[in-house]
Amino acid sequence: MGPAFRQKRRIQFAETDLAGVLHFSNYFRLMEEIEHAFFRSLGTCVISEADGVTVSWPRVAAECEYRAPLRFEDEVELRLILTHVGNKALSYDVEFVLGNEVAATGKITAICCATGPNGDFKSMRIPEALRARLAGRG
Repeated sequence: MGPAFRQKRRIQFAETDLAGVLHFSNYFRLMEEIEHAFFRSLGTCVISEADGVTVSWPRVAAECEYRAPLRFEDEVELRLILTHVGNKALSYDVEFVLGNEVAATGKITAICCATGPNGDFKSMRIPEALRARLAGRG
């Protein structure tokens, strides 16, 4: 939809397996890390207040396709690309770029939800203030 939100990050030893390769589960942690940074770049957080309601973004789909290993000390560029803004949902891709190669691609869909006092979720429209900030990214 728009330009990628970018962030560089070095792979830490604790994130690797015995072969020194980034453990597959940590790709999801890194996707969450750039997602949080993206929301902060919009002046908000993945848990925020809007019109007296606590808003959160539970994921309804997440996947990752691995093409090449990332290893301890690799400096990877994460690129979050917003691919869909609906009434209640956001979808984005996250590319893991090492040098000139896309080593992996993740996809996430999250639903905008009002979070109740008991931790229950009810989907809601994306708040207009956030929608306006997202439009600037598209």
